[in-house]
Amino acid sequence: MNTISPEPVDISQPPPADNATHVVLTRALAVGSLLGLIALGLAWELWLAPLRPGGTWWAIKVLPLCLPLAGLLKNRMYTYRWVSLLVWLYFTEGVVRAWGDKWPSNLLAGGQVLLCITLFVACALHVRLRLKDAKALGPLQEVA
Repeated sequence: MNTISPEPVDISQPPPADNATHVVLTRALAVGSLLGLIALGLAWELWLAPLRPGGTWWAIKVLPLCLPLAGLLKNRMYTYRWVSLLVWLYFTEGVVRAWGDKWPSNLLAGGQVLLCITLFVACALHVRLRLKDAKALGPLQEVA
């Protein structure tokens, strides 16, 4: 009888290079799209298409987006998880304003929607890849 036993896992070795590259890429996409959302929100409400001439206080809508920036830069898994939920508020605003606002605000809202989708996909893939790496390393490894 031939039984197949799992091969021992050497936890001192880093994860495969493919996954490590993908994790770095998803991290860069998440940070880049978050910075893009912050820049777009500020430019939109202060200069490009404010609700009132001269800029509005709506620019403070980007403050919640500034909070997770440190966690993403420190590569904290928990931050990636809750940002993937927070981003849907900005997605909803983008869809509503893309549908109801006039040019150029509707174009900026479309850009916000694209950035939100990019951020969500990057965060979801980042979490998935890191959990896959942790599972491959063995049960004694923790995901930071």
